[in-house]
Amino acid sequence: MDKEFWHQRWQAGQIGFHTPEAHWALLAYWPELVHQIDEPVLVPLCGKTLDMRWLCERGHPVTGIELNPIAVHDFFAEWKRRPTPIEQADQALSGLEADGVSLWQGDFFAFKPATAYRAFYDRAALIALPPAMRKSYVEQLRKCLAKGSIGLLVTLEYDQNLKGGPPFSVSFEEVAEMTGFDSVPLERRDVLDESSKFRAHGITSLHETVYRLTAV
Repeated sequence: MDKEFWHQRWQAGQIGFHTPEAHWALLAYWPELVHQIDEPVLVPLCGKTLDMRWLCERGHPVTGIELNPIAVHDFFAEWKRRPTPIEQADQALSGLEADGVSLWQGDFFAFKPATAYRAFYDRAALIALPPAMRKSYVEQLRKCLAKGSIGLLVTLEYDQNLKGGPPFSVSFEEVAEMTGFDSVPLERRDVLDESSKFRAHGITSLHETVYRLTAV
């Protein structure tokens, strides 16, 4: 999987991973994980998720990293905001900011944070990547975080033999073995009834699992 795959998806409007509301796990678990409402939050591979608006409305400064420029443009346009450019020395990505949300457009693996983050949110980043890329993603994420940082991770689990990703299936065991993080499962929810695309591939078991991650 390369960058062009995602550029083509956005160009064609094939963004089934985007949802029209904030994710249920964020609403249910974030308030009890991160008590300091002005804590900056890192959202890698963010797309144009409304989760960033929800976090911002709670008082968090939000930094999203997104490969595709269409997603960045659409996020601000749909929010009816007019962003201004961000200047940061030695930053390889281009940035825009409005009302507490900063979006850096470019390769997450090239992102250089100005400071280490203490809170992060991953709803569709890890599961967007094939197995061969996930270790590098986890390593880069950890580099962006301070020790003790708290994050919320959402994964999917299903029979990968019946359907290729993305989104990819990420097992409990893989999350437990993520280098640089301690993980605690918070909830495992059956979401098959909400996912006709998966049922069409003959999948009979589909679960969304929510984890608390702590950077160690």
